Amino acid sequence: MYQKTVLPNGIRVLTERMPYLHSVSTGIWISVGSRDESERERGITHFIEHMLFKGTRRRSALDIAKELDSVGGFANAFTSKEHVCFHAKVLDAHLPLVADVLTDIFLNSVFAPNEIEREQQVVLQEIRMIEDTPDEYVHILFQEMFWKNHPLGLPIYGTAQTVEKIGHEQILDYVSRTFRPESIVISATGNLDHQEFVDLVAPSMEMLGCVVQSEKRRKPRNHQAISIIQKDLEQVHLCLGMEGTSQVDDYRYACYLLNVILGSSMSSRLFQEIREKRGLAYSVYSFANSHVDAGLLGIYAGIGTENVRETLEVIQQQLSLLAREPIPEAELSAAKEYLRGSMYLNAESTDSRMNRLAKNEFLFGRYVTFEEVEEKIARVTPDMIQSWFQQVFKPERLTLLLFGPVELSRSDVESIIFGR
Repeated sequence: MYQKTVLPNGIRVLTERMPYLHSVSTGIWISVGSRDESERERGITHFIEHMLFKGTRRRSALDIAKELDSVGGFANAFTSKEHVCFHAKVLDAHLPLVADVLTDIFLNSVFAPNEIEREQQVVLQEIRMIEDTPDEYVHILFQEMFWKNHPLGLPIYGTAQTVEKIGHEQILDYVSRTFRPESIVISATGNLDHQEFVDLVAPSMEMLGCVVQSEKRRKPRNHQAISIIQKDLEQVHLCLGMEGTSQVDDYRYACYLLNVILGSSMSSRLFQEIREKRGLAYSVYSFANSHVDAGLLGIYAGIGTENVRETLEVIQQQLSLLAREPIPEAELSAAKEYLRGSMYLNAESTDSRMNRLAKNEFLFGRYVTFEEVEEKIARVTPDMIQSWFQQVFKPERLTLLLFGPVELSRSDVESIIFGR
């Protein structure tokens, strides 16, 4: 059962009771992410996510870890381009403890200068680790191309230069400007009572106030580009993309279903054609990244230098086929069942349902039932998918990045992609 309470200062508290479980997952969400940072603030949201576990006025970092470990609990945090979340999962009997810990780190973190300096080194190591992992780093480089001149295209962790300059006063200023009550959602799912949970978090959270108005987000525009970055690696890492759908776009389910058919499942066209039939790549997949006002439909492959041409040709052929011919009903039905199965399997996790509560509140301001989503998936037709895809798939509007020991020239790549 879903319930919602809005505290006097505008903070929204959402719960979904699942009485047959023995656990509760809860999270404090703020609708601020890396896309909301200024040039000099790059990486600060992610850095604050790290710092909130480093001590409060009441607890040291060790105290926080010990209290959660003592009840077998799990706590973590993550930053995305549009949100930051601090979350935990415990047995239902320990919900009062975890509510106290989460609200304490959220409201009372001290951001001690010595801890800031220590954590800067940790984040710098994280940045270096990602840059040393080419199948991850290629996505960073690709999004910088795709969302050129927009913060949505920049890495969540910032740069070494900006992270090294983050200080105590800058953190306090950023938190006071962005962690505003109207931007906060507290969600919890599992074996809990809604009013009891509200009574746990309200006394501290409803004291939070802020009069600073947020800046309106600037909608991004995707850019067409072809780039070859030479790097001495074992493989060539390929990323290709086009305009996708936002999280509220009417065609989002058409995009998600096409993504399943194209490359996000083992039976997908790209996986079968590139890996199973031709053995051109071990890792090949498509992906749909959706944001509140924009989206990206992309393809990744890690391939040997000698397989780049053929892989690009297969990708171009498969994309052209999707634009030219409607998807057969049997293939679409299988994709619908894949999405439906994924949705209901995820629904068995309290963490997943806690995430879902918060995201639907931010996007739609309400609880979205599973039946509603299932109905919208069922309504998608082959003609609907083809009509949408024909609008976004234009060879001259594709963005392509090849990262690694590339032997093809730019003109060779253009001739394949543009079908010349």
